[in-house]
Amino acid sequence: MIHIKQCTIDDLKPLQDISYVTFNETFKDQNSPENMKAYLEKAFNLEQLGNELSNPFSKFFFAYVNGEVAGYLKVNTNDAQSEEMGTDSLEIERIYIMSEFQKHGLGKLLYNKAIEIALEHNKEKVWLGVWEKNENAIAFYEKMGFVQTGAHAFIMGDEEQTDFIMTKVL
Repeated sequence: MIHIKQCTIDDLKPLQDISYVTFNETFKDQNSPENMKAYLEKAFNLEQLGNELSNPFSKFFFAYVNGEVAGYLKVNTNDAQSEEMGTDSLEIERIYIMSEFQKHGLGKLLYNKAIEIALEHNKEKVWLGVWEKNENAIAFYEKMGFVQTGAHAFIMGDEEQTDFIMTKVL
């Protein structure tokens, strides 16, 4: 059984746990341990996640499989977006699925939730940043109708990496 639930501040610790696990599973093989540690400690410390959860323009959602948190989604609107994209845009900042639950449609389920939110809020486009070396994610987003519209820097520890900006007009 699969269901999606919006996170509240009470979900802070489970959010931190799944953030660490999924980010590490996704990127540890392509980044130094030092850069991974620095990024994880900066992006997913309890204070940072608490601030993000408390922002009225950011929303987090857990995907549960048989009662277990299997992945999560983070979307941003207005000034919570990580780039200045305007009020007609919704950013998908994170879709992360634990490796054991990948390839079962959870990413598409969370993606559909993001599109639903965008439509509910009358957004004209959805955008995201995806690491240029994350070929699986790029292929997924292209399949969902996104096209590359730019790029921006992503800092991983002491290394500057490139994220493609991909956009879908609704």
